[in-house]
Amino acid sequence: MSVTQQQVLEALRRVRSPRGVALPDANVLSPITANDGKVFFSINVDAAEARAWEDARAQAEAAVRAIPGVTMAMIALTAERRPGAAPPPRAPGVQPAAAHRPPPQHPAGSPMARQAEIPGVAAVIAVASGKGGVGKSTTALNLALGLRDLGLKVGLLDADIYGPSIPRLTGLHDKPGLDDTKKMIPLQRFGLSIMSIGFLVEEQTAMIWRGPMVMSAITQMLRDVAWGTLDVLVVDMPPGTGDAQLTLAQNVPLKGAVIVSTPQDLSLIDARRGLAMFRKVNVPVLGIIENMSYFQCPHCGTRSDIFGHGGARHEAEQLGVPFLGEVPLHMDIRATSDAGTPVVVSAPEGPHAAIYRAIAGQVRDQLKGAIAAA
Repeated sequence: MSVTQQQVLEALRRVRSPRGVALPDANVLSPITANDGKVFFSINVDAAEARAWEDARAQAEAAVRAIPGVTMAMIALTAERRPGAAPPPRAPGVQPAAAHRPPPQHPAGSPMARQAEIPGVAAVIAVASGKGGVGKSTTALNLALGLRDLGLKVGLLDADIYGPSIPRLTGLHDKPGLDDTKKMIPLQRFGLSIMSIGFLVEEQTAMIWRGPMVMSAITQMLRDVAWGTLDVLVVDMPPGTGDAQLTLAQNVPLKGAVIVSTPQDLSLIDARRGLAMFRKVNVPVLGIIENMSYFQCPHCGTRSDIFGHGGARHEAEQLGVPFLGEVPLHMDIRATSDAGTPVVVSAPEGPHAAIYRAIAGQVRDQLKGAIAAA
């Protein structure tokens, strides 16, 4: 059954805003996206009123979920400060984000103090990059497969809200179902449990979302997915150092982050920023991977350092973090990724699969304590 925007608006008329009017008449709703049983929108209010609107947001989400045919509702409360307005007062003892301290010293009420483990998941790690176009998603998927080959039970979360690549890289285009507790069931492929926002929206859909909606989506994909029992959940992060990265760090105690970079100086500058961000929120950096490290001609075997070479290794040494390895720029990696059959699966005995498994081995060794404890 297809759900329409009009049905959503009719359901929302039963929800009263703090001002006493029906929600659609309160002039706070963003455009509503209703597609294939998935409903997305935000409630945009002034930051000073955000606390009063949280109950209305929860009621709106419950009302939308109750519409026949709705399989998922994602409703974010977007709190914006008026130009020139002073920030809302903090509760006594709550420090601004810049003053956060590593656990267990986070002040009560700070975002970092809200971290909670995902039941059944021993370790959550982020695969990140300071900029796009460095092959982060391909690396995240093949790293997850490498960890699988080492005997671990692995999940993969595509948290790149604006440009989800995992559906294409895995050849998955199905929609996730719901279990008895209304949690989404991750799709299964190559022995991995996989979830992506790309499974919930069409590939051509433009994800024009503000920060709070991105944060809400990532939180839901962490908490409202039946991940089951996993040794490692690999999270493919969007590039940069913004809302998505902070949301992940604030939601779950990350056991580590893997930084992906190319050898060129521009990429390394951005990788350095990403590494600094994770350190600032007390996330261990498991190491740096130099992707597209060199090109080896498949016909004559000549090696060319298209983007330079060794920059990521040198950066790792300078910053005092592990250098996890070099992945070449090779047609087989590109072709298998585009075909939805990553190289660790399509050529498991080949040299490129061996590189990813070696990187995975170093990551596993750093996570042994967390996995054993869980």
